[in-house]
Amino acid sequence: EVPVLDFSLDDYGNIAKVLECHNPQHTPIGITTKDHQVIKTALNSWMKGRSIPASRQNIQEALRQLHMDSTEELIHKCFGLSLSDQYWYRPSDLNIRWKEINFFENDFSETVGDVLVGQYHPQNNESLDLVSPDNTSDGWLLKRWKILNGKRILLKGGSGTEQQQPFNEEFASKMASLMGIPAVPYVAFIQGDRAFSACENFLDT
Repeated sequence: EVPVLDFSLDDYGNIAKVLECHNPQHTPIGITTKDHQVIKTALNSWMKGRSIPASRQNIQEALRQLHMDSTEELIHKCFGLSLSDQYWYRPSDLNIRWKEINFFENDFSETVGDVLVGQYHPQNNESLDLVSPDNTSDGWLLKRWKILNGKRILLKGGSGTEQQQPFNEEFASKMASLMGIPAVPYVAFIQGDRAFSACENFLDT
């Protein structure tokens, strides 16, 4: 709920102008100068870095099904909300609060996640709920968020014919546990013809 800065967007969803910085100590790392001036290009780069990368597996087909032109466009469907940090933005004409819409405490649509991992293929004229933390999931591997028993769970797929990454993550987390190294537990599993790993979100509000 801490106001950080005000900015305006252009017609393409890029940050056109930084209007005012309210709390420079809360800005993302690397977007301000030593005298707390916000660098617009750095802010745009940080914002773009929170979107699904263009290198994500099958992303162009997923965008087509979601009726989106770019992964950056998806960010604006969920107020920039994520399950990887607590940043978000609120249009100046909306009276909403973090507690009312954040994904840590509130339900979210699984439509985007289903499309991203190829488990759902919407019809051309279908109205889609795009309010999802999957809009701000980084990385090139297939991934999606789900709510299971009230917990936010990240599922990540493997790549190639062997799909080895999910099994590597479970193995690495078990090795860390045996060695007494604090680590996030991962579990690998097979769903259909694809391997996934699952872990609980390790951030909270």
